[in-house]
Amino acid sequence: MALKARVLYDFNSENPGEISIRENELVTLFSEEELEGWLEGENSRGEAGLFPASYVEIIRDHITASSNNGLSSLKVKALPPTHSQRGLGAGSGGDSFHTSQGSDDDWDDEWDDSSPATDVPQGLSSAPPLYPVTTSLPGRRGSAQQHQQQAKSSATVGRNLNRFSTFVKSGGEAFLLGEASACVRDGDRICVVMGKHGPEWQEDPYPFTCTIDDPTKQTKFKGMKSYMSYGLTPTHTNVQVNRRYKHFDWLYARLVERFPVISVPHLPEKQATGRFEEDFISKRRKGLIWWMNHMTSHPVLAHCDVFQHFLTCGADEKAWKQGKRKAERDELVGANFFLTISTPDVPLDLQEVESKIEGFKTFTKRMDENIVVVNTTINEFARKQMAGFKKEYQKVGQSFKLLAQAFEMDQQAYSGGLNKAIAYTGETYEAIGEHFAEQPRHDLDPISDLLDLYRGHLANFPDIIHVQKGALTKVKDCPKQEGELHNRCNIISCATLAEIQHFHRTRVRDFRSQMQHHLRQQIGFFQKITAKLEDALQRYDEDQ
Repeated sequence: MALKARVLYDFNSENPGEISIRENELVTLFSEEELEGWLEGENSRGEAGLFPASYVEIIRDHITASSNNGLSSLKVKALPPTHSQRGLGAGSGGDSFHTSQGSDDDWDDEWDDSSPATDVPQGLSSAPPLYPVTTSLPGRRGSAQQHQQQAKSSATVGRNLNRFSTFVKSGGEAFLLGEASACVRDGDRICVVMGKHGPEWQEDPYPFTCTIDDPTKQTKFKGMKSYMSYGLTPTHTNVQVNRRYKHFDWLYARLVERFPVISVPHLPEKQATGRFEEDFISKRRKGLIWWMNHMTSHPVLAHCDVFQHFLTCGADEKAWKQGKRKAERDELVGANFFLTISTPDVPLDLQEVESKIEGFKTFTKRMDENIVVVNTTINEFARKQMAGFKKEYQKVGQSFKLLAQAFEMDQQAYSGGLNKAIAYTGETYEAIGEHFAEQPRHDLDPISDLLDLYRGHLANFPDIIHVQKGALTKVKDCPKQEGELHNRCNIISCATLAEIQHFHRTRVRDFRSQMQHHLRQQIGFFQKITAKLEDALQRYDEDQ
């Protein structure tokens, strides 16, 4: 007998491979096994595909037999859905993705730079991918195109197939339905204020920065295991603490879980081999500096407990473990996060909010597409400078030097100065080739690093936006509950718009600064080339 399920909420398909289902409709399940929060089945209209598991209630047939003249009479009982089946979010205990961190001893012994710091149960979300991101405006688990191909070809679903499910997984639905419950201290309050351009996070009254020193190679177990240690010095304490990459990775997972509508910057990529090579270490440090600058400049992330613990806890292992356990048991995640947000007195116009969100979606899509173009172009140009330009300038230089050698066969005294000047010109061109090969490290690579970081941010926003979109959709579908539902949707909308506003301000700051740096480097580079050419020119006036 086919397994049936009753639909609890309307769901409109948004991507190929999905099907729409309606409340109280009976659907046929192809399998009871959930695939990353999705089920595959057939609706009453004969359409086959995927739909959220949390939107249906599986009807289980409990069969009891009683003998009657050799026949059995069947009694069928429909079981109510379990809490996890309803997918009511972290606030109610249903969809919080607390990750298993292992024992506290992992702080020093078990975590490894080449492996994730978390061990995530199957089907639960952990953290977004590390940058660089290589797809066009993906969700936190991969590109929409890849997901669509997977949905079309098989029942094996990639992570986060339909971003609408983020509304449930993030706890947005549980909060909207009033099922979030937690004790919020005054220190946990996050204020959204009405700024000149709309909602924004309250300005940080105690801003600070943090430097990251060149890492040092450390060993333990009598030299059997090696790792890189980074010295972090925040300006509000001026006390250095030492952290490994695995500690950044642990912090990142906690922040992603703690803040469902805040774009946590992605960490630099992991690498299983070559972790102690100079180029990789330098690139990772630059990436961590960008990451830290974005963390310390965010009014909310900079002052959250887990980040401050990361920055200020010294070598006291007991204190670290206590803070680590506290962070991993934090109740203010998922649905409960929204309880911490204080909004302006005047609620937002939800139609205006929807318009702003749609405009931002269009902007991020275009920005992501052009980041790919810029990154490809400058990387190709850098490759030409390091290989092609260098080689061509060296060829010109060598040809001038050969000409000087030919002229030396003349043996005329008055030609000596000319011969030396031509040979020096050849050396100048060879030196210019070396300068071209070296220059991308100073002016193009920093732009590429910045673009990689922002592709990570752009990868975060589809999920963030769809939390707000899910809330708005629920409000439209339930007009009779407009009061409280509208207020909670206003909280989610204020937080989302505040994060978008912070993204724009940070983007303007970063790109202005980086483009200024690029042009200064370019000017200095060509001034250096000009100086070398002028020096070569003067050689022709000597010894005439």
